[in-house]
Amino acid sequence: MAKHLETGRHGEEIAVEHLRQAGFVILETNWRHRRLEVDIIAREGDILVFVEVKTRSYDYFGKPEEFVSAAKERRLASAAAAYMEQTGHEWAMRFDVVSVLKQKDGNFKAELIRDAFFPGI
Repeated sequence: MAKHLETGRHGEEIAVEHLRQAGFVILETNWRHRRLEVDIIAREGDILVFVEVKTRSYDYFGKPEEFVSAAKERRLASAAAAYMEQTGHEWAMRFDVVSVLKQKDGNFKAELIRDAFFPGI
């Protein structure tokens, strides 16, 4: 497996554990609908949360969360709409980002950014 794919997969595992420790209930990981994908779908209380995970080995060019593009936000919103339609979801929802960055000691640090973006705004 390519190094960047391995890093990304490891980052998603770290993000899942970080969310669990924060009290989230993980509903889906790598959920796909046609060509769309959501890294993590979780629930925090009554709120359905669609989570994009961004993992980087270094932050020379910016923090991991800064790499969520407007196009990615639109794709996540489309995937969220498909998920809600499939599951009949009708309560509150939001979009979060988990930023995972490799530290100098080789460990990874995860940071949750709630309400990271609002599609369509």
